[in-house]
Amino acid sequence: MNLPASPDTAACAAPLFELDRATVVRGPSRVLHNLSLRIPLGQHTAILGPNGCGKSTFIKLINRELYPLAREGDAAVKVFGLRRWNVNELRNRLGVVTSDLTRDLQQMPFLRVEDAVVTGFFSSFVVPPHRDVSDDMRERARRALAEVRALPLADRQVAELSTGEMRRVLIARALVHAPQALLLDEPTAGLDLVARQHFLGLMRSLAQRGITLVLVTHHIEEVIPEIDRVLLLREGTIYADGDRAGTLTDAHLSHAFGGPVQVRRDGDYYGAVPGHA
Repeated sequence: MNLPASPDTAACAAPLFELDRATVVRGPSRVLHNLSLRIPLGQHTAILGPNGCGKSTFIKLINRELYPLAREGDAAVKVFGLRRWNVNELRNRLGVVTSDLTRDLQQMPFLRVEDAVVTGFFSSFVVPPHRDVSDDMRERARRALAEVRALPLADRQVAELSTGEMRRVLIARALVHAPQALLLDEPTAGLDLVARQHFLGLMRSLAQRGITLVLVTHHIEEVIPEIDRVLLLREGTIYADGDRAGTLTDAHLSHAFGGPVQVRRDGDYYGAVPGHA
């Protein structure tokens, strides 16, 4: 006799993200238009496109900061197969790293780096006054900082960190739960050349450890070799979807970005410059 799967079992077997004809309206504009996509757990994916194509809206859909237009009987957005999630439970499986987190944490007065990582256990920007921080939490926070080569920052104040240092702290904050996947929003924005190279190396090591990466960016250089799939967004819809070689072409990028783009490849890495396509 086959018993129905429990919610936990069903979630484990379900795709990481699933959007079914999701439409989002912000003000007078439709930002996403009947967007459908399915990202399996285990498939490293880049969502690439120009400013204004809907990438930030996608992040906010996953974070439940925005909701799609309601359709009777439909669940337009699912994470791990479920439409509704307890935030704390979701953070145990999915780490989210966005520039909004940088701003919010750096506005906290006198917040130490180790304490900022510990706040990841509580899905907040401060440790709630009624909650205790255990020795195990402290140890896990320090291990996470060590994983991203940021342990020497543990006693620094978050407001003093450089952009590159802050990115590593945010990754450590997400890693304290040992998540199955990371959603990264423009992770190298504001980094210098050396800091960006170090961060790309960190992304590669996380992918090689089996943590599914979903990268949202407009920088083709961030599409590390471990990323199997690239989605190109244009005006709130999917323009192209496939492997790196088939998607990162002059023609596809020129159309998606609305101007001539030349793709350059150096081994397993891609780059792009404006030019005649």
